[in-house]
Formats: sequence, structure tokens, C-alpha cells
Amino acid sequence: LSTHFSSLFSCETISEKALVEFTNSTDCLSKCQLLLERGSVSSTHLFLPVESLCLTGVCGALCPGNYVLNYLATRPKLAAFVTQALIQLYARITKLGWFDCQKDDYVFRNVIADVTRFLQDSVEHCIIGVTILSQLTNEINQADTTHPLTKHRKIASSFRDSSLFDIFTLSCNLLKQASGKNLNLNDESQHGLLMQLLKLSYNCLNYDFIGTSTDESSDDLCTVQIPTSWRSAFLDSSTLQLFFNLYHSIPPSLSPLVLSCLVQIASVRRSLFNNAERAKFLSHLVDGVKRILANPQCLPDPNNYHEFCRLLARLKSNYQLGELVKVENYPEVIRLIANFTVTSLQHWEFAPNSVHYLLSLWQRLAASVPYVKATEPHLLETYTPEVTKAYITSRLESVHVILRDGLEDPLDDAGLVQQQLDQLSTIGRCEYEKTCALLVQLFDQAAQSYQELLQSTNASPADATVQEGRLTWLVYIIGAVIGGRVSFASTDEQDAMDGELVCRVLQLMNLTDSRLAQAGNERLELAMLSFFEQFRKIYIGDQVQKSSKLYRRLSDVLGLNDETMVLSVFIGKIITNLKYWGQCEPITSKTLQLLNDLSLGYPLPKLVKLTAVQFMLNNHTSEHFSFLGVNNQSNLSDMRCRTTFYTALGRLLMVDLGEDEDQFEQFMLPLTAAFETVAQMLSTNTFNEQEAKRTLVGLVRDLRGIAFAFNAKTSFMMLFDWIYPAYMPILQRAIELWYHDPACTTPVLKLMAELVHNRSQRLQFDVSSPNGILLFRETSKMITTYGNRILTLGEVPKDQVYGVKLKGVSVCFAMLKAVLSGNYVNFGVFRLYGDDALDNALQTFIKLLLSIPHSDLLDYPKLSQSFYSLLEVLTQDHMNFFASLEPHVAVYILSSISEGLTALDTMVCTGCCSSLDHIVTYLFKQLTRSTKKRPASMATDDRFLHIMRQHPEMIQQMLSTVLNIIIFEDCRNQWSMSRPLLGLILLNEKYFADLRNSIVNSQPPEKQQAMHLCFENLMEGIERNLLTKNRDRFTQNLSVFRREVNDSMKNSTYGVNSNDMMS
Repeated sequence: LSTHFSSLFSCETISEKALVEFTNSTDCLSKCQLLLERGSVSSTHLFLPVESLCLTGVCGALCPGNYVLNYLATRPKLAAFVTQALIQLYARITKLGWFDCQKDDYVFRNVIADVTRFLQDSVEHCIIGVTILSQLTNEINQADTTHPLTKHRKIASSFRDSSLFDIFTLSCNLLKQASGKNLNLNDESQHGLLMQLLKLSYNCLNYDFIGTSTDESSDDLCTVQIPTSWRSAFLDSSTLQLFFNLYHSIPPSLSPLVLSCLVQIASVRRSLFNNAERAKFLSHLVDGVKRILANPQCLPDPNNYHEFCRLLARLKSNYQLGELVKVENYPEVIRLIANFTVTSLQHWEFAPNSVHYLLSLWQRLAASVPYVKATEPHLLETYTPEVTKAYITSRLESVHVILRDGLEDPLDDAGLVQQQLDQLSTIGRCEYEKTCALLVQLFDQAAQSYQELLQSTNASPADATVQEGRLTWLVYIIGAVIGGRVSFASTDEQDAMDGELVCRVLQLMNLTDSRLAQAGNERLELAMLSFFEQFRKIYIGDQVQKSSKLYRRLSDVLGLNDETMVLSVFIGKIITNLKYWGQCEPITSKTLQLLNDLSLGYPLPKLVKLTAVQFMLNNHTSEHFSFLGVNNQSNLSDMRCRTTFYTALGRLLMVDLGEDEDQFEQFMLPLTAAFETVAQMLSTNTFNEQEAKRTLVGLVRDLRGIAFAFNAKTSFMMLFDWIYPAYMPILQRAIELWYHDPACTTPVLKLMAELVHNRSQRLQFDVSSPNGILLFRETSKMITTYGNRILTLGEVPKDQVYGVKLKGVSVCFAMLKAVLSGNYVNFGVFRLYGDDALDNALQTFIKLLLSIPHSDLLDYPKLSQSFYSLLEVLTQDHMNFFASLEPHVAVYILSSISEGLTALDTMVCTGCCSSLDHIVTYLFKQLTRSTKKRPASMATDDRFLHIMRQHPEMIQQMLSTVLNIIIFEDCRNQWSMSRPLLGLILLNEKYFADLRNSIVNSQPPEKQQAMHLCFENLMEGIERNLLTKNRDRFTQNLSVFRREVNDSMKNSTYGVNSNDMMS
């Protein structure tokens, strides 16, 4: 057998095929054991991963974990990867068989007893024993996508309650023994044992105790939900002391694990202690931190440093400033932490990702100052300015070093810079007078040096670049501290300080703008835009008092007497940027976002009166704004910012537009000229295709921005009359020509989707107007044209399928949904007058849908949302079409609904519930009618009803799924789930009765009566109809049912089998 597998697995392609055959064989397990026992070492080791897959593929209950333990016990010196594979196998078998019972004994739960024999033997055996416990804890803590989440949580909860504390206690006791024996950590095996013990302790403390599955990105906000039964371990200070002692006694290679454990211990939920106990625990914790700070020998190691920064951050995330100041050594500790922070910030190049935790500590401390009630001094007025100064000066000093040594510039990481500035905005506002004085001093020095360099004829360009870099940081920081202003905690003096800072930035802007014709600095411009955004949020708008000292300072220094003049500076800067930086996408997009924010968050009538705004409204051409030009060097996707620009212009235009068609025509002149240019190109056989594409894509992006902004009937009708019928054929022609190029078709499809969207009831045609029907015809034509052509592309590579095909299909679905639910077309007239527009659109939808695998419908969020929202509209208003579908199509759609019911996206899940409700209601009505005596002329051969009779298991499966989610899962949309459930029950009364009995029988004997009563109460007072009154009563009953079932199942280890049955 061994020789056979050695030859068989020598080739990758053969091995995969052989693996499938081997796994499916009836004697798989016995062959695996034979290979392990007798095979040659090399072939066995090669086969181990396969063996692991085979055994986990079969049921855990069929393979006794004791065999693996015995194998490990008799071979303690196997290769590390072999031992690891066997341990992982044992952990998985134990997890899968956790609820398996033989003669009232849960055979897989005797973990600690089974592992104890390893711990009483050699060091190698001890390492294996500890690794088994560590791997098992980790395995049970991790959700497995191949099994229901409910089953995972039941196993995890049972393991937590029965074994986890004992394992944690065992690990602590073993660590105490190890630390007391003066281990020789130069010995590889003893070093390995200590590492595994620390990993075991960490896995216990990092356990997901209550099923929250916290996101690691919010790591600093985490609270460890230690069970109350663990209180004794944390009330005993020796547990905390053990880890602090270990930190100081073991080498730096292991101490990061100790600090990770301390981070978890420091994050223990507050409610585990009463006030006195918490104060005592915090005192020990702070003492330990002080000891590390006083003996920082291990902190130069990056891993130790990072974990220690996390530990410091937890001091404030879990404890209040009022509690910290009462700790005996607080003054000394806060001094040490401040010194450590200042030193860390000054060494900016060392572990930059760890700085976040230090800044978050000081941010939370500073934010707590107004609320602290303790009489003890918090001393933050002394140390916070030191931290602020260290951050600011270190960033300025880094500029020269980065340029000199060619290092990576932190300013290029916009996300990291923004995160740090958000934290600094709160820290800098504490003792703001000192922050402001420092910024004024540093800014004046840098600005003066910069001005002198610009005026000097022999100045080095490198020196100017350094000063620009320093000014960039200062502008970012000034914007941040202004953005940190809190209205209720600010004084007139602080507003006057803000005025000093704003004046300096605006003066610098005047200087740099005057030089843009010769040269400019992209990073400095982005910093300016960040500053303007923060300034806008705080000081522009109705809520700001115009008597603010900031405006007085601006008036005295710059002559900006009121808010209108400040706004003109904003708009002037926007126009300047668009003029000179039109080819720089980051600056253009952020500038346009600022314009868009102004058009949203400020009284528009005041804004429109500005001369600069009128200039934009009258001169939106490539002559004045280069980014509107057709640049053959740029990608088509770079034109996205044009939509933002025209959205803002559209809002500004609407202020005074009213019914003035002449003003509208004047505004649209550049776009009219662009359409005429494209029309002329397309009318000839030879034209520059790239130029035509660029002109068209830019044009449709502009129009989409205007269409989005025009949300009133009068203005939107002007736009509609302008584009239809004159220019609609051009859009249709573009889809025909370039259907294979998503960079061209997607903008066109999105424009059409926007035009048919009845936002704010803007699409209201006169009773004598056929425009609603004509608009739908154009929509149907575009969907049909695009759909039929995109399907000719054939097989598209998986990595390109979304961009090339699915994105366009998704927009088509959204477009069809918008027009079907717009309420401005009577769809009955199409069939009445023999118009096939509706049928063509719906048939194209079916063709597109069938070309998409089920998995893709849920894998791509935008596609799934557009599909399921369209399905909801179709089942609500076009059920006759749905009922006429071919069997394979109906089955496909029902399967997609069934899968969507368990989707993580609540919107998708809710849409599926609504669609299912419409289908079930239709079926119930049809069945009810078929039982009544009807005239022969009214009898119908309902194909859909026939399909359901042929495949009853589909509806039954959905009944199981919905009931399963309501009983066992965290049901976030219970009301939506309740609506189709009643219809499902009435359609499958016998199946529901069987389902109910199996759930009741799966409960412990003493709880079966209670569960039976829950089901009885669910159907109490429910009649056999789907009238609204009856549905509402059922929904109320279901709320009570779910609450009672959850109460009944608490602390019960049963119910898992019923979950398996339903899934």
C-alpha cells in the first residue's frame, strides 16, 4: 500500500484524482491507519495532509480520537509538521464529535483526562499535550463555514462551560511550575514548552465567550467577556502577577506572547468586579505597567513594543480617568507613559503602526478631562502638551530625513495620516493655548524660510521641497485641531486662536496659488483641501455664530468681513485648483468633493449670488476647466469626478432656474455641442473611435450628475425634453457599437438608470403625454440590445467576469427595477396593443439571469442587491409573467430565493422574504380558487402551480430554512421573515406538523412539553387565510413564540440535531 501511494502521489494531477477516489472508498479509515502504522516514513509523511482531509471528510464520530492520541504518545519525536497535522486532526475530530454520546457518556469530552498522561511524561510529551489543548481551544473557537453557525456556537458554549476554565487554570499552574524551576531556555525543547504554554493561555483568554466575533480592525475597543465563574482567577492577584513576572524573566522572543495575554487580562469586562475589586485589580495592573516602563530593556524589540502599546491603550479603553487617578502610583505612571510616548513619537521611523495605540490612549484621556469628577489631579495639563509637541516636531523633523535617504513618505498613506490627525485633534485641544502658540511659532518659521527661498536666486530646490513638506504637515495639523473644536467646550479666546491659524494658512494659500503657473506641490495642495474641509465643517453654515472671534480676526488681517467673503475664498480656491490641477486626479476629486459638500451643507441662495459661482455656471467648458477636456492619455475611468462636478452645478443651477427654459438651454450649450460632435462622428464610417468614446463617456457622466441633482419635476422635465427624442438614439448606438467595452457602456447604462429613476416623484407626465410609455420603450430597447450582445461574449475569465459582464448586468437589473416600480407607466397597455417592449425586457432579464451561476449572485454585493430588489418588484406586480416561466427558470429563481434567505446582507434577505411572500400568496390564492367551482371559461392551466406540485420539496425547504433562522439564528429581520412563513405553513401543513414534532422530540424530555406548547400558541387564533388581519396576528404570535423558544432552549445542549436536519 505504501509503495502504491508513493508512486501514485508523485504527480499533482494524479494525486488530486486519487485523493477523491480514496476519500470515497469504504475502507478509507482502515487504510489510513495501516499507512500510519506500517508505511515507510517518507510516504506516510507525504500522505498525512491527505489523511487529515480524509478523516475530517468522514464523520468525526467514526474515528476514535484515542487512536491519534496513542499514536502521538508512542511517537513523541515525529517531524514537527507531522505532529502538528495529527494534533489538528484530533482537534477537529473532537469538535465534530462533541455532542456524540455512547451509553450516556460524551466520549469526546474527556479531553483534560486524556491529555494528562502527556503532561506527566517527558518534555516532548508535555509539549504535545499542551499543543493539543491549545489547538483544540483554537479549533472550537473558530467558526467553520461547512457547518451551521448555530451548531458552532452550541459546541463553543458547551466547551466554554465544561472545559475552558479548567484548561486555563491548568495552563497557569504549569506556567507557575515552569517559572519556579529556572528553566534552561537555551534548550530548544524547554523553550518550545514555554512557548506552547503561553499560546495555550492566550487562546483561552482570546476565546469568543459570547459569540460576538469581534472585528480585528476594532481591536482597541475590544472587551473580553470573561464568564462570572472565572472571577476567582482574576480576583487573585497572583494570576496577573504571574504574567508580569514571566515578562521580566524570559527572553524577548517569548515576551510578546506574555504581553498579548496581559492585553486580554487588562480588557476583562468591567462588570466582572464590584468597584472595590476593580480598583484593586487596576492598581495591580498599573503597578505592572510601571515596572515595565521602569525596566524597558525588552521594548526595543518591535513585537514587544507593539504589544506594550496595545496594553497601554487598554488602560483607558476599559477604565475611566476617574478610576486611574485614584491609583496610588498614578502621578509617577502618567509621567513614565508620557516620557515613553514622547520618545516613541520622536523615533517616528520605528514601528509606525504601533503609534496608533499610544495616540488613542492620549486621545481618550484628553476627551475625558471635562467629565472627570475625582478630586485627585489628573496632570494631563502638564503632559498632553508634551505629547502634542512631540508629534508635531517629530513629523517636521522627519521631512528632511525622508528626502535625504529616499524613504517612504508617511504623507503618501492618506488613511494613516487621517487616522493620526483625528486622534491629534482631540489631544491638541487639551491646553489649546500651548498647542496654538507652538503651531504659530513653527508655521511662521517655516513660512518665512520658504518665502526667503522663493525670493533667493541661488536657493537649492531641495531646501524649498523640505520647507514645503514641513508646511504640508503644519497645514494638515492646523486643519485637524480646528476640526477638533467642540462647540459646548470652546471659548471666544480659542476661536480667536483658530483665527490666527486660519489667517496663516490662507496667506500661505495666496502665496502658493500665485506660483501655480510656474510650479506647485501636490501634497501641499491636498493638505490645503483637508484644511478647507475641516474649516467648512466647523465655521461655515447656519449653526455658526457670525459674531465668532475667528471672523473678527479674519476681518482684521485679511479683510474678509463676513461669511460670504470667506465663501468666495472657498469657491476661488476650487476654481483655481480645477484650472491648474485638472490633470491631477487626487486633487481634482477632493476639490470637487469640497464643492459638492458646500452645495449640500450651505444655504444655496447665498452661494449662488457669488460671482465665482456664476462664473462656473456660465463657463463649464474645457477652456476654463481642463479636466472637462478629452485627454487621450488618461483612462476613461478617470472621468468619474465629472459626475460630482455636474451634481454640484445642477444643485446651484436649480436655485434660480424655476421654469426658465432659456437659462437651462444656455447652461446646456457645452453639452449640446458635445452631443452634436458625437452624432456627427457616429454618422460617418471612418471616425476616431477613441476620441468618440472619450467624448461620449465624459458627456454621459456630466448628464448623470445633472440628472441626479434635478430632483424636482419642473427642472427634470426640461432635461428629459432636451435629451428625448433628440439624443437617445446616440446612446442606443453607443451600446450597439461598444457593448464589449465596460468603460464605455457602464456610464451609459448608469445614465439611463438615473433617467428612469422616479426620485422625489420627478417623473410625472401629463395625462395626455405618452412619454412614460416611450421612456419605457427606450429602456427596454437598451436592456435588450445590451443583454443580447453581452451574451455573445461567451465564457469570460473568472477574474474579469464582474468588470466585463456582471457590472453591466447589475446596472440593467437596477434600471429595470427603477422603471417597473416608478409608477409612471401602465404596463397593461403593452399586451393590450400588441407592443412587445415589456416582454422583450423581461425575456432579456431571464436570459441574463440564467447566464449567471448561483454563487455569483451572492458573491458580488451590488449584483445581489440589484437582482433581489428587481425580483421583489416582479413578484409583486408581474406575477402572471412569473407564473408563465419554463420549469427550469422557475426552479432557478426559487433556488436563488432559498439561498438568499440565509445571506449575510440584510437587504438581500429582506428582499427574498418579500419575494417569497408574494409567490406563496399567489400559490395560496390559486389553490383556493382551484378548489371552488368555477365556470369552464375561467379555468386556467397554471404552469407555475403545476411546477410546485411537481417539486414540493422546494417550498418545504424554504419553510425549514425560515423556521430554522427564526428559532436558532440571530434573526435581524423577524417581521420580514414572519410574512411568508404563514403562507408556507398553510401550503405545507403536514410537513410543518412533522417538522414541529421532530423539533419537539429533539429537546430534553423535561422541555418537550414546553416546546410543544410554544408551537400550539404560535397557531392559536390563526385562520386558514392570508388576510392582513390574520397575518398581523401571526406576526405577533411569532414574536412571543421566538422569545419563549429561546428561553426554553437556554442552557440546553440539545436542539443541534434539529438544526442539522433543517439545514
